[in-house]
Formats: sequence, structure tokens, C-alpha cells
Amino acid sequence: MDTTNTSMKTVIISNRLPVKIIEKDNEYTFIPSEGGLATGLGDVYKSGNSIWIGWPGIDVPENRQEEVIQKLGELNLYPVFLTQEEINLYYEGFSNEILWPVFHYLVTYAHYEQNYWDFYQSVNQKFAKCAMQVLGRTDKIWIQDYQLLLLPGILREKMPSATIGFFQHIPFPSYEIFRLIPWREELLNGLIGADLIGFHTYDDVRHFISTATRLLPVNSSSNVLHSHERQIVIEAFPMGIDYEKFSSLVSTEEVKREIGYFKEGKENVKIILSIDRLDYSKGILERLKALELLLQMHPEFIGKIELFMIVVPSRDTVPQYSDLREQIDQFVGNLNARYRSMDWIPVNYFYRSFPIEVLSALYSSADICLVTPMRDGMNLVSKEYIASRNNDDGVLILSEMAGASKELTDALVVNPNNLGDIMEAIVSALKMPLEEQQLRMKAMRAVVEKYNVKHWVNNFILRLNEVKDSQKSLLTKHAVNNINEVIAAKYANTKSRVLFLDYDGTLVDFTGNIDDASPDDELYDLIENLVLDKANTVVIISGRQHETLERWFGHLQVDLIAEHGAWQKSHGDKWHSLPLLTDQWKSEIKALLDTYTDRTPGSFIEEKSYSLVWHYRKAEEGLGDLRANEIVSHMKILAADKGLQLMPGNKIIEFKNMEVNKGKAALNWLYGKHPDFIIALGDDHTDEDIFRALPSDAFTVKVGNNLSEAKYYLNDFKEVRKLLWSLVKEEFIDRS
Repeated sequence: MDTTNTSMKTVIISNRLPVKIIEKDNEYTFIPSEGGLATGLGDVYKSGNSIWIGWPGIDVPENRQEEVIQKLGELNLYPVFLTQEEINLYYEGFSNEILWPVFHYLVTYAHYEQNYWDFYQSVNQKFAKCAMQVLGRTDKIWIQDYQLLLLPGILREKMPSATIGFFQHIPFPSYEIFRLIPWREELLNGLIGADLIGFHTYDDVRHFISTATRLLPVNSSSNVLHSHERQIVIEAFPMGIDYEKFSSLVSTEEVKREIGYFKEGKENVKIILSIDRLDYSKGILERLKALELLLQMHPEFIGKIELFMIVVPSRDTVPQYSDLREQIDQFVGNLNARYRSMDWIPVNYFYRSFPIEVLSALYSSADICLVTPMRDGMNLVSKEYIASRNNDDGVLILSEMAGASKELTDALVVNPNNLGDIMEAIVSALKMPLEEQQLRMKAMRAVVEKYNVKHWVNNFILRLNEVKDSQKSLLTKHAVNNINEVIAAKYANTKSRVLFLDYDGTLVDFTGNIDDASPDDELYDLIENLVLDKANTVVIISGRQHETLERWFGHLQVDLIAEHGAWQKSHGDKWHSLPLLTDQWKSEIKALLDTYTDRTPGSFIEEKSYSLVWHYRKAEEGLGDLRANEIVSHMKILAADKGLQLMPGNKIIEFKNMEVNKGKAALNWLYGKHPDFIIALGDDHTDEDIFRALPSDAFTVKVGNNLSEAKYYLNDFKEVRKLLWSLVKEEFIDRS
């Protein structure tokens, strides 16, 4: 395979390749698999500039691996060879005995075995190694599903600027469930190696963001996570099916024949269809119990309805699955024995898979399709049924726990745990007039036709490109390397410089306790070095109380602006407060803030001479934000009436006099001075006032990569110090 090709290609990586290997007479042949993913991405990987990496499905002896690589290469496929032990522990073990049950909310079925985890890590590493064989520098990587959660992170380490997308085809559970997994941080860190993470529904997106922000040191704004210098976008992309294929199958000769066989002798019977893989997340037993309830409560339907239930064999060597199979066998046997007559049987049960032509005949003949999983990422059976209903009739009964229920709102949506609810839905479906069936079906067919699998693929790839572009545009504003040189060059050629430096979050990191953030030795050393140069004036401009700034920096040759500008002091002078400021308003606002503090453990009020600050850094994640929003919405108008500004900041809300503003304070300080170099660094809402107020040739730098008026950004206080040290060094080079 030619890996030197420099043109950009798409590399799809999934646990399984989209073909099955069959060995006959010592000869390997490959047949395409029927899976939704294989169909959906078929066009992508069959087109020339694409490769699909995955396990070929059988244990290939070492002496024949080269032959398999060659043969698969002709199909744009590249194999990852796994041993039986790896399949047992990484796939059957970690993926299906930990991730599958936990992600489907069946935590009692999870077995947290250490050797499952060891193998999950090593196999994800193996996938990465194979990917590196074929990956070019500019390739787009699209990783599929829960068996490869660590892969985005591993590839990101090897290729820091790669474009990586990840899509999960099963649900993502809420934080409370996910946190039960012993290796939870490692899994999340693997995932956020991606640039774009896709799920089927917005609920999954929400769960993922709340889980990541609680377990990792990342922040989120709407559906974007900020991690170090990267932004990771989390989006919902509901997967579709090949609508054309299912719709046109119905009119082929073969399917028409099947329909003929099937309908013979069933003219007066309503057919209910259910198709699932054998799994405890599918709600198969509950469905049977609902049918039993129907026959008990509505004996008028005995002899009038038949359930065709197809269960596709799966993992029946695993105890939970073989138990489930036995329970289904038993239940169907008992139900049929109790209700059947000479020429009628309530449940036609098949434990096997069928060719797609037979499924198509069933889809197009069944009056009702019953899809009631306990949890399902999407569920494509419901969409295949809809695509096969070319006469716009039939009724879909759908579980609210399936991702598809978010799109197919014209189905009869049920709670799969509520047997009465399912039974009522079947009765409604049996009695539904044709006009209503057609109204609902037409609406659902339009959705399934438009949001088909090609739409899903294109949407994902398009969004991945957008995310990468916006990351690149951020990088051009990242004030390290190139931009640092620009700043340093201007610094070296100027004679009168002013540096406006915010304190918390800019020169030092945030701490849970506001009294802990006093300056460290390195910071003192840095400031002393800056002011050694007579051309420099350092102005520390902070929201802190003037007494605190005096205690920390009063002994240095710096100018101080405290409480966002309410107090100012030039080096060697004494403190001045802004004239005409009043603090009459404080008692009323403080009384109101006290009521919020009482209801929010971990929050507290800090009082400054002309402002009040409500801090919630130590409050429970989420609760503090909720209260902060309440404060803003309840007190905004009151604050404006009193001539106050209400400023939300980093885990704080500040009330201060309208006249007090860092921008005004900076301009006030600059009055009558004419520096030829100005730089301002800050991390907060209050620093935006400075960025806006300064002249256009000033360097403005935001700490943190969210939206800002500043021209550039740095990630954290460490990068700020690095930048300032580089200027000091520039000066030494210059003087020497």
C-alpha cells in the first residue's frame, strides 16, 4: 500500500472491517457485511483516497498475514490482527462486559476486571500502531465507537496537529453512571484527543459534557470543551440509513415473492413485527409480557393478531445472554401453549438471522413495528421499517429510550418499562384509521429520507473540517512563538513602555481560597527584573482590595490600581480613591447576597471599599453556576437603578460603582503620558474593558482561549510568565 501519497485521505478506524473473511479450501475470500456502518461509509472507503482500518474478524496465522494485507489493500482496507486472547479480554471483556452494560445503564452486569483494562489499553495501542503505518500528515481520521475510546488520545500524542473525529454509536450515560468505572479519567482523556466527538442525540452530548467537566480539568462553553490549547466540539449527529435501498427493495421480484408467501392465509390477521439482536438492552421480555397482558385484557384480539419476533443470535456463550435466551424461549413456549388454536399462534419466534430480502418482505407486510429497547443509541430497525412503507401505511411503536424517538416524533412513543403503556399503544395502533397512519408515516418518511446515512457522513466530515479551521484561526492568535517574536521585536525598539498586568488568573493561578494566591518568589523576581529597565513602567491592575495590593507589592517600583480602578497609587506616592464614589448601596445589596450565600454551601461574600464580590469557586460544580445565573437575573435591574455595574467573572459576580472600570482607570493612568509600547494582559470579563479602551497599536492578550476583544491569547499564567521573561531576556541581550 502506498503510504507516501501526500494527498489528503480519510482514514476510518473501527473495531471490525466492513467485510467478513471466509476461509474455504485454504483460500481467503471477502464478502461485504450488511451492517449500517459498512453501508453508510461504503462510498467513503471505496472511493480512491480513503482507507478503513479494523479487525478482519478471524485469527489469521502469522505466515498468512502479509497475503491478507495485500488482498485487503486492493479494497482500501487495512487489517489489525488480534489474537484470540485479545478478542476475549479487550472486546468480549472490557468493551462488552464493562462499557456496554454501563453505557446502557445496566451497571449490575458490569465486571471491572483489571486484566480487561490492561488488554483494552494494549489493543488500542495496537490499533494506533497499525494506523501509523498508513497515516499521512494531513489525513482526516474518523474513529468509530466504544471499543476504541483511548485511540484518539494515543494518536493525538503521536500526531499533535492531526484532524481526529470520533463517533459513538451507543448511548453515553449520565455522570452518575459513568463515574462508577474505575478507569473513568483515562477513558475521557483518550476521548478528548479528538477534535470533534459525535453522538446520536443531544442528551448524550449533555451527559458527556457534564461528565468531562466534572472529572477532568476542562471548561465548557455551550457544546465546546476547552482543554489546554485545544477546543473540542461535542455534537449530535443522528445516524440515518440507506433510505433508497430499503424503499426500492420492496418492488424487486424476489421481495414480492417473499411477500406473497408471507401473506398467504393471513388475510384477516394483523401482523406485529419485532427484530432485535439478542441483548438485555433490547427489552424483548417486556415486549412479550405486554403482548400477554394484551391477550388477557383484550380477548377480542385472540386469533386476530400475530407477533413475528426475530431475535438475531449474539454472544450466547456469555451467561447473561444464554439466560436471557432461555427466558425468552420459555416465555414464548408458555404463551403459545396457553393461547394457540389449531390454525393460529400468537408468537412466531425465530432465533436466527435472515437475508435482507426476507426482512424487506416483513417490513413491508407488517401492520405494526414494535421497537421497545430499554436503551438504544439510535435503533435503525425503526428507520428501515419506515423506509419500506411505500404506501405510507403502518404504525411504528417506539421506545422513548431509543435515540430514534427524538427524530421520529410521529411514532407512538412508549416507556419500555411500562407494560400497560406498550399494551395501550398496540391497541391504539390496531384501531388507528388509515388517514392517521398515513399522516404520521408521511412525516416520518420525510425525516428518514432527508436525514439518510449519506447526510450523516457528510455532516460529520463537514463539521470536522469546520472545527479544525476554527482551531487553526485560534492558533494564529496564540501569543507564543511567532507572535512572541513580534512583541519582543517591538519591545526591543521602544524607549517608553507600559505593562498593564492583571493579577488573579494572569500572573498567578486561581486557588480555592482567595487568601492563598499571594505572590511567589519567581513572580517577585520577574517583576523586579522588568522594573530594572528604566524604560518600563509596570502597572498591576486588579480587582483586589488596595490594602492587599499594598501588602504584596507596595515595596516594589510598580504602580498599583486596585478594585478595578476605585483606588490608584503611583510608585512612591500614596493611595487615592476616585472622587464622588459612594458605598451607601452596599448594605442593601449585601443583605440580598446573604440570602444566596445561605443557600449555596461553599460560597462567600468579599467586601471591598466600593464593591461587593460573591465568590462560588468552592461551591458544588453546577450549583454555583445556577445560583450565579439567579443572582444576575434577579439583581440586574436593581443594580442598574443604583448606578452599579454587575460583572460576572471567573467563578465570581462583582457589584461595583458604574464609574469604576479597568478601561477608564487605564486611560486615566495614560492621560498626559505617551508610551511607545503598551501591553495589557488579563483573563477576566473586567479586563475586556482595558482591551477595548487601549489604542489600536497596543498589544492586548487574553488569558484563556474563549472569545475576547483581545488580539491574542495565552492559555494560562505559566505562558504569561514565559512571555514576560522572554521580554526581560530580550533586554539583557540588547544591553550586552
